[in-house]
Amino acid sequence: MEYNPLDFEEKWIEHWKNSTLYLSEENSNKPSFYVLEMFPYPSGHLHMGHVRNYVIGDALARYKRMSGFNVLYPMGFDSFGLPAENAAIKHGSNPKSWTASNIEHMKEQLVRLGLSYDWSKLVETYKDDYYKWNQWIFVQMFKKGLIYKKKAWVNWDPVDQTVLANEQVVDGKGWRSGAKVEKKEIEQFYIKITDYADELLADLDSLDEWPERVKIMQKNWIGKSFGTSIDFDIEDKHGNKIQSLTVFTTRPDTLYGASYVCIAAEHSFSQLLATYADNPDEITAFIQSTIDQSVADRSDTSKSKTGKHLGVYAINPVNNERLPLYVADYVLMDYGTGAVMAVPAHDDRDFAFAKAHNLPIKIVIQNSDLSLNCPLTEAYTESGVLVDSAQFSGLSSEEAKKSISDYLVALSKAKVTSHYRLRDWLISRQRYWGTPIPIIYDEAGNAYPVDEADLPVQLPSEVSITGKGNPLQDCEEFIRFEKNGTVYRRETDTMDTFFDSSWYFLRFCDPHNKTLPFNKEKSDYWMSVDQYIGGIEHAILHLLYARFFTKVLRDLGLTSVSEPFKRLLCQGMVLKDGAKMSKSLGNTVDPSYIIDKYGADTARLFILFTAPVERDLEWSDTGVEGSYRFLKRLHKLVTTVNMHALQNEKESLKACHKMIKAVTEDFEKTSFNTALSRIMECLNSFTANGCTKESLESLVKCISPITPFIAEELWQILGNKQSIHQASWPTFDETLIVDDRLTVVCQINGKVRDKIDVSANASEDEVKATAAKSERLQSYFAQGTIRKVIYVPGKLLNYVIN
Repeated sequence: MEYNPLDFEEKWIEHWKNSTLYLSEENSNKPSFYVLEMFPYPSGHLHMGHVRNYVIGDALARYKRMSGFNVLYPMGFDSFGLPAENAAIKHGSNPKSWTASNIEHMKEQLVRLGLSYDWSKLVETYKDDYYKWNQWIFVQMFKKGLIYKKKAWVNWDPVDQTVLANEQVVDGKGWRSGAKVEKKEIEQFYIKITDYADELLADLDSLDEWPERVKIMQKNWIGKSFGTSIDFDIEDKHGNKIQSLTVFTTRPDTLYGASYVCIAAEHSFSQLLATYADNPDEITAFIQSTIDQSVADRSDTSKSKTGKHLGVYAINPVNNERLPLYVADYVLMDYGTGAVMAVPAHDDRDFAFAKAHNLPIKIVIQNSDLSLNCPLTEAYTESGVLVDSAQFSGLSSEEAKKSISDYLVALSKAKVTSHYRLRDWLISRQRYWGTPIPIIYDEAGNAYPVDEADLPVQLPSEVSITGKGNPLQDCEEFIRFEKNGTVYRRETDTMDTFFDSSWYFLRFCDPHNKTLPFNKEKSDYWMSVDQYIGGIEHAILHLLYARFFTKVLRDLGLTSVSEPFKRLLCQGMVLKDGAKMSKSLGNTVDPSYIIDKYGADTARLFILFTAPVERDLEWSDTGVEGSYRFLKRLHKLVTTVNMHALQNEKESLKACHKMIKAVTEDFEKTSFNTALSRIMECLNSFTANGCTKESLESLVKCISPITPFIAEELWQILGNKQSIHQASWPTFDETLIVDDRLTVVCQINGKVRDKIDVSANASEDEVKATAAKSERLQSYFAQGTIRKVIYVPGKLLNYVIN
């Protein structure tokens, strides 16, 4: 009987479709296990990166079902967003029908891979039975004061014609379009993620099963720093007070060295104070040109620092010195208050700016040998001892930070505080294909949340999508809303699609609930997700937002968990010719081609065997062929008459039980490549020594989560009626694993010189006696005197000779 996977894989697909094999159980007494991959955008076609992601999750889900768990393993589609809208523009289609068609095609591909999803739990974010709950959550957050609207400078993507959150700007470009991001000042809705900054930071320490690099990336993005917020009075050139400006600094010990103060171009004071200068038009042009630059360019330490004096002065609160106030390109609103107390002698960027603008450079921190003298050739940025700092001179930097801060607090000129790099999350998008923001405005422009009874606010279907602005702004049928005789105007912005993906994992727990986003009892049974799988590129965007939403929904009483994902696996990329597979590089491999030629099991086996799941995987045609040949050998062993007739029962049993133990441990660690190595070793032993039907069944069970089609086929050939995927995971007998013989490494002065084979029960004296007969060791014994013998039982024998 030849191995021809295409003869039976389609058969089992149809059989599984019509069964309840993969449905999670309601009201089960079994322990729960929730496996989830980051759900895909429905582009219509799977690529090898998808295949790797989903096969990892499927293998784990199948293993956990066989191990006695009630497994939730759902699939959904993150189906709002610009690609569908852009495709509609390009093809003259409706984004809804385009999305639905793509989803159906992708579902067929996922099923063909043999993925054991519980399709009864399907979630599609573009459908109003899902985005109704986006709106419901928005309303609760709005009522709780977590959502607000403000006018601010935003990142504007000129190609997609929408705003972007800071996290969606990569190297100064839009994360989807790749266009250089511009700056605009418009009114937008924000979510106060900063209210949870401390908890988001602290709880990272509880995520023991997350990759350390992801936690570090989130810590850096939250960017908590401790320091002092200092108030500087702002005066015009005549000494009249205009405003008070707050500056955040982590180095209050350098305050006496301040020689100017500068603010970001986006700061609310920049345009206001420009009117006090002699050249306001020139300053306005500078502000706009600075705003148009990318954050990366403005942060580049190699570039010259430019700025304009605003014609006003900041008063240093410790000595009343008048410091010129500048608007400068190197100051960003993303950190602190968007204002900098500039100390050129002790900050690299301030030093460069002061040099360029001929500003004073005053040393107030001396190094340990007191060797700093003006003029400095570079800033001294380390700690040291204060000089020229009035009563604080002679203090160490650390002592002075506290003393100067306390002094300023006593003067009511400062607060000791902390600041974050994290900014509130901008969620407004000027696009059609997204969740409508459930806000209405009265004639006076006052904003109100839509009543829960009036949700969902549905997207109108009859709109003209041109790619130029938001078509909802021109849809009078959508904009006009009347209730109780009062006419309101609807908000026409839609939500950032990251809103959709920030809580979908909770909806999977109860996807058909019509009265709440999900039932608390069900979420408490399933959550947190036991194993979450997805790319490292989502470390900040999606994963941080999902953590934030979980905490908010907990505080709303909807769930008991504080963290959404217990264990996180960031799978490596699939490469070809050393580069990530990409259409633009022409190095993609179509999964359908591999499946049609070799079967889905071969694709799955290759993906999981070739590299550890966290590492990048290099595509190899010969590797695919090798995986196919292994499955042919397995098929032949089971189907060839008398091939597994016993010849060495002891060795066969030992190989089987060693395999079960090792594979079980490897599956728990998602180490599928080493699990497959163990299975291959066992197959070799069975081929050489024969095996019992029970041992052969154990082998087929162990590989079934990875290659479900051939396992199901062989299971039936072995005479079983029930599906192998309903069978129990095999157990091992520890007594059958113990080796009769051991290999002991023999060393001379720490260097390996021989290896000897001894009985597992051999005493130390018996091991030494065997070693004494070694011809290799004899020559070394003759070269000196044995001073010491170190024996590590069953492993190592080391002779110290001189």
